[in-house]
Amino acid sequence: MAKLRKGKGKVGFVPTMGALHEGHLTLVRHARSVSDVVAVSIFVNPLQFAPTEDLDRYPRQEAADLALLQEAGCDIVYLPTPDVLYPKGFVSRIEMAGPALGLESDFRPQFFSGVATVVSKLFNQVRPDIAVFGEKDFQQLAVIRAMVRDFDMDIDIVGYPTVREKDGLALSSRNAYLSAEERVVAPKLKAALDRIRGVAKDGGDTNRAIAEAGDDLIDTGFDKIDYIALRDADTLGEITPDTKAARLLAAVWLGTTRLIDNIAV
Repeated sequence: MAKLRKGKGKVGFVPTMGALHEGHLTLVRHARSVSDVVAVSIFVNPLQFAPTEDLDRYPRQEAADLALLQEAGCDIVYLPTPDVLYPKGFVSRIEMAGPALGLESDFRPQFFSGVATVVSKLFNQVRPDIAVFGEKDFQQLAVIRAMVRDFDMDIDIVGYPTVREKDGLALSSRNAYLSAEERVVAPKLKAALDRIRGVAKDGGDTNRAIAEAGDDLIDTGFDKIDYIALRDADTLGEITPDTKAARLLAAVWLGTTRLIDNIAV
């Protein structure tokens, strides 16, 4: 990688797990606009999956992904295998606190350790100047920013707004799991978040609005609510008098598919 980037200018990087969609490609195009060389990694990271989760089922479409990346203006695609990132004898993990606590960690306690570990490995191997992440995974973005700050990594972390379907559903590789009937119901998550935001902006009772939204989602076909929470957008801690901006985050189950989303408040 050092030879490829030498004398090429600023390197922009988009880490992915493949099964690319328009959301990923928007990140690539943004990286293209702010850097001279664009690198994308495709790696389904086993460290961030629990034994009960969908590692083996996670969609993979390498040939299609490569074609999409070429069209989007990607210069370098990095396709490491597990033995490259985690060779024999690999024993290290990064454990995150701060923005990694609560929300996703309450339901996927291994997740952010796996994310931080693999992203730090990818950063060390690719050596980007800029890395672009989608705001759909807002807590993940906050964790990566904290890791880069705490470990003095000279990388500009750029968050890009969530890309959505016309009906409001946030683009995600896991949307491929949805049945036709579930796909009709799925946009109601974004609509529920919008209603809560309206209550918050009007100075209403957001706790009540969140509880009612959860009940409404169950009534309309969702199977389980992991969380719907209003948090400080900078720390992801609870809202305090010092909070300058807030974020509404949610994770819900529709059939066997777990959908996550968030919006600014």
